[in-house]
Amino acid sequence: MHDDDEMSLFREMMADVAPMAQDKIEQKKKHLVTDAHLARQVAAQSLTESQPEYLSIDYADMVKPDDELAFKRDGVQDGVFRKMRLGKYEIQARLDLHRKTLAQAREEVLQFLTQCQRMDIRQVVIVHGKGEKSNPPALMKSFLAAWLMQISDVLCFHSALRQHGGVGAVYVSIKKSAEKKLENRERHQKRLG
Repeated sequence: MHDDDEMSLFREMMADVAPMAQDKIEQKKKHLVTDAHLARQVAAQSLTESQPEYLSIDYADMVKPDDELAFKRDGVQDGVFRKMRLGKYEIQARLDLHRKTLAQAREEVLQFLTQCQRMDIRQVVIVHGKGEKSNPPALMKSFLAAWLMQISDVLCFHSALRQHGGVGAVYVSIKKSAEKKLENRERHQKRLG
């Protein structure tokens, strides 16, 4: 049978088929992205130059209190992400956001991550709480996840293991500072040269 014959046979067999109406999937309300939102996204930059205003406290995709958070930038090795997710890296610093407003938390997260990067601290845990009693639920958790994705010096993050806070905390891996990268490059050049 030729391709033309097969196609005409297929069309003939499908002539009386009609598309089914969709009534099972609930349509989610889309958030309108304004120019201000786009400007804040574009302004997302390295921690050393950042201002807290580019991290929005107006909108974040909401998660549930028991949801697991996970994010990995392109270029982060799967093995590194898995090791972080399983709590295999030593936690070098910790930040607790309990009893903070969104504005306070945003400021503290940026200051904390900036200071950690300056001190060459690469693995941290941020405790945000599950937010079961907040209105809406998981408010701080949702905003923290959105902020961490916007900060370009955050390589990846994942909800912590139970002993470190479970789904009420998140492991965060931070990029090396520019100074440490330069130091490494110089050290490797000496070894190779």
